[in-house]
Amino acid sequence: MTADVPPALIEAEDLTKVFRTGVEEVNAIRGVSISIRAGRFVLLRGRSGSGKTTLLNLLGGLDRPSSGTVKVDGLNLQGMSGARRNRWRRDTAAFVFQALALLPGLTALENVDLPLRIAGIDPRTAARRAREQLERVGLGLRAHHRVFELSGGEQQRVAVARALVKRPIVLFADEPTGELDQGSGATVLQLIGSAVKERRMTAVVTSHDHLANRYADVVYAMADGALHPVERAPAAR
Repeated sequence: MTADVPPALIEAEDLTKVFRTGVEEVNAIRGVSISIRAGRFVLLRGRSGSGKTTLLNLLGGLDRPSSGTVKVDGLNLQGMSGARRNRWRRDTAAFVFQALALLPGLTALENVDLPLRIAGIDPRTAARRAREQLERVGLGLRAHHRVFELSGGEQQRVAVARALVKRPIVLFADEPTGELDQGSGATVLQLIGSAVKERRMTAVVTSHDHLANRYADVVYAMADGALHPVERAPAAR
């Protein structure tokens, strides 16, 4: 391997996921294999119901596959106990969910420093890092506003700041621009793209928004639970 080619951070092989509702089976993921190099912005593109959120949850260890394996940085997620997988997610990964999962009774600053406090970082350091991250996403002046006082775009940026403040190795983001206007969506994608470039973080992002294409290093299309690489000319961020 040459020095300028980063190693694979995420290796998934022959993943399937079957959901059962009564006697009916739904094949949400069908034999997906994917290798994601460290320091890449990977986009999973597809319509609602295509399986991209299910795949993201499998790659991030939020769900277990019906068959197949997922390894992240050499660790087999299926071989971990639930407690160990929780610790891995806390220490290594970060997530931006469609529903954001912000705590409405807390301020933007308190939402962002919460994962640092949970990780055992002292309150002063956690608050300082949270303020710095909010400033990076353009919300320094909104740090002490509660979630319900923020616009949808501002809430999304708080969710991204909360994920990035952990300085994760890998970020999993599910439709981070789904409810945003084009300008706010571009801001969120730029924030993720900058973190990938500056920190060599890996990002796996699901989106049906074609605006996301210009920020990604690698694009896959999902349909009916299957994954297909998208051939395209590389675009500069």
